[in-house]
Amino acid sequence: MCPVAMRPDPSVAAPASTRAGRRCVLLLSLALLLAVLTPPALALEPFDLEYSASYMGLQAEGRMVLTREGEGRWRYRLDIRNAIATLEQITEFEDRNGQWRPLSGSDTSLLLVKRNRKTAIYDWERGVATWSGDVKPERAGPVKLQPGDLDALLVNLAVARDLAAGRPLRYRMVDDGRVRELHYTVAGREPLSIGGKVRQATRVVRTDGEKQTIAWVVDGLPVPARILQRRNGKDEIDLRVKTLR
Repeated sequence: MCPVAMRPDPSVAAPASTRAGRRCVLLLSLALLLAVLTPPALALEPFDLEYSASYMGLQAEGRMVLTREGEGRWRYRLDIRNAIATLEQITEFEDRNGQWRPLSGSDTSLLLVKRNRKTAIYDWERGVATWSGDVKPERAGPVKLQPGDLDALLVNLAVARDLAAGRPLRYRMVDDGRVRELHYTVAGREPLSIGGKVRQATRVVRTDGEKQTIAWVVDGLPVPARILQRRNGKDEIDLRVKTLR
């Protein structure tokens, strides 16, 4: 608690308690100024986004959907489809006063006739995440959870939220039986066409060995307007938003 300073006598040097009180007032003023200048985090709202996509070298259609599943609970889905392949990722999570916690997830891919499906459970009472389905034994878990952990899909939402709020783009991702520390860096701003209109986008980049993820974030959009995943310098998945419903 800050000490209360009495009105000083001009002829007497200010006592230590008075100087401490002045310092406390200054610190409180700076904290209030920072709170005013820091943009608020984007509140979650349902959305339905259509993307044009390039997947495995072929043109595809993509879609991202966020739906409310109950009080504080959400369902986030990504679909990518073309003539030979289908990719579907789903995350169910809860919003606890602005902190997002994954609860369960599924990752399904179909290439011609080969199907692969993985399911994740994030048990916050036990503090562990586990995986089942088409997973290797060493990737089944359990993996210990920490507050703030995200899965791969939730990182998309977090990047857009945190960039708008001026927060560091650092995340601990618990996904596919592993823990990975992610760090995105801002690489500049550039124009991006969305639905025939040009918008200014901030480009953020994450490099992890041979893999690179680049995202273009536009003010007001809840997820990146474009996401490009590359491996060994070659494009793997390229998603570009077409329409916002």
